[in-house]
Amino acid sequence: MPASESPSRDRYLLHAGLFLVTLLSTALTGAILFIGRTLAWEAGDVFLTVAGFPLSSIFFADAFTFGGALIAFLTVHEFGHYIAGRLHQIKTSLPYFIPAPLIGIGTLGAVITIRQPISNLTKLFDLGASGPIAGFILVVVMLIAAMISLPSPEYLFGVDGHYSIKEYIRLTGQFPDTPISDAPPGSRLTLGSTPLYWVLSMIVPDVPPLYEMYHYPLLFAVWLGLFFTALNLMPVGQLDGGHIIYALFGPKWHARISRSFIFAMLTSMASGAALTLPQILIPVMGGEFLGTIGVWITIASLLTICTIKAFKDLWWKMMLTILVLASFISLLPDAFGWFAYFGWLPWCFLLIFLVKVDHPPVPLSKPIGRRRRVIGYLTLCIFLLCFSIKPFYSV
Repeated sequence: MPASESPSRDRYLLHAGLFLVTLLSTALTGAILFIGRTLAWEAGDVFLTVAGFPLSSIFFADAFTFGGALIAFLTVHEFGHYIAGRLHQIKTSLPYFIPAPLIGIGTLGAVITIRQPISNLTKLFDLGASGPIAGFILVVVMLIAAMISLPSPEYLFGVDGHYSIKEYIRLTGQFPDTPISDAPPGSRLTLGSTPLYWVLSMIVPDVPPLYEMYHYPLLFAVWLGLFFTALNLMPVGQLDGGHIIYALFGPKWHARISRSFIFAMLTSMASGAALTLPQILIPVMGGEFLGTIGVWITIASLLTICTIKAFKDLWWKMMLTILVLASFISLLPDAFGWFAYFGWLPWCFLLIFLVKVDHPPVPLSKPIGRRRRVIGYLTLCIFLLCFSIKPFYSV
């Protein structure tokens, strides 16, 4: 790299500073998530009190286990992209970590910037696939480590509340097969299972229920690694999955696959809205008739905004098709409720208006070879292993 293009000392300090702040932000979030663990405090392990909260060695261990594991995943993922870029002599920035203190999980992820056009499909493929593959390898290692090192179900005795499940564990020594919770209906956060997580949970004993998993710092961080891997591998636009689809199948099939995936997400979102919004709008609008009209006007409006942008001249056909499918699914929630997820709404807007549905053109002079095609298909399998149709929901 010419000297004039070398990153300045200030830029290195910016990357390092963002990394440190994001680590502290995720650790702080982890501390808040796991502050309910009180056994160590009751055992006299308190060595610091802040604003009236007793802090123990386990408090800090939980916080930095969660934050450190999540940051390790983001770092490995982004450096997979970075190393691939450097190997192809592409001007690529170091990762920019994005802290989000006290919001969600403490971070919005990390990104790198590519400072020149991608000149061929081989470079595009390597840049797209390297990050998810590197991150997935680490996630699998951490997931196996987290599961084989799980404590017994009695671990939950050190968490505030959860009296019903604690009583069940006292009586049986194991977790219940069906959900047990003291939380009011609709307020119990549940994480969605993925094929990989489900398979391992069938093999390893004492895996906690998905509605209690966020009390386990390493396991929760690893689940988030699966979630971020799936998000990045969505076959849309310039996401990693979009790069891979473009390199494997070319621009025409990329456009078809990308729009098919957006169509599926919008259908899931609209179906979820049809099942969720009546509980909100019917009481507000003072009756079932007006409330139902309000629900479908809201759904149609959201679909109109998204389909005009995503499907161009075909937008009204796509909107009507999605409305028909959503109404059908809403009539048979027991059979198709697993597919309905209103939580895709912000992701639909993010993909359609920020990421974009289409991929910018890349020269097609030389297709990728057989070895890369095999890797590409395996990477698409990684997406399926990590994807959950309902990643976060309340029951």
